[in-house]
Amino acid sequence: MVGIIGWPVQESLSPLIHNAAFAALGMDWAYVPLPVAPGDLETALSGLPAMGFAGANVTMPHKTDAARLVDDLSEDAERLRAVNTLVVGPGGMAGHNTDAPGFDRFLRRDAGFDPEGRSALIFGAGGAARACALALARDGLRDLTVAARDPTRAETLRAMIEGLPSGVRVVSFEEGTTVDADLVVNATPLGAAGETVPHPPLRPGMLVVDLLYRPSVTPLQAAAKAAGASAFGGLGLLLHQAALSFELWTGLEPPLPVMSTAALAELAEAKPTG
Repeated sequence: MVGIIGWPVQESLSPLIHNAAFAALGMDWAYVPLPVAPGDLETALSGLPAMGFAGANVTMPHKTDAARLVDDLSEDAERLRAVNTLVVGPGGMAGHNTDAPGFDRFLRRDAGFDPEGRSALIFGAGGAARACALALARDGLRDLTVAARDPTRAETLRAMIEGLPSGVRVVSFEEGTTVDADLVVNATPLGAAGETVPHPPLRPGMLVVDLLYRPSVTPLQAAAKAAGASAFGGLGLLLHQAALSFELWTGLEPPLPVMSTAALAELAEAKPTG
């Protein structure tokens, strides 16, 4: 058994995605939501082995605390100081972060984008932005601009990828709307309620990624397509990071098409918000 630890977790697509994968492979596994209130994470983690869990995903607001509570951290979890995947083994519990490699897989396999020698602009400096920045910096990005409302968080992001090839330039959120780049990533909640997202001039040849997957087409994606740019939502990252978690728990190749179909069907049936 595996699950997802968060507060709240009822809107998560992860149970649907993973249970579809288990069913497709004929596995007697289940993935369940594990609502854990802030302050209760340590108790919840201690109960996972006793309840027979092979592991769990960790989502907001617990990723940072999970990295603090778990001693055995992967390189990415250590660098990002955030855990999104726990693996329970005979020797204890290990913490991983599959967001950065998940974003790399999405860029290369789904979007056909090779970051080496290119430039990117990321709006936001939270956990998702940090994972994307790590993936891009590790892939030889030439130039990375981080546009954030909180300069302290942006500097924390810079420190997390220190020593990796690409240079990082931190600008105010407003300044980011004038930056030209090969890749633009929205790692903020802006657009979730249908509001217009500030963005730089969009053009053909540019790749625009909005990490939101609700709504299925955000205002930023619509603007990018209208300008002739390529546009993707956040479902690709969700699926690829989930697939990497699946591999860590089971040692098996995940049926990614099945996982994608299940997620798309659920999003298509979801009632529009706003």
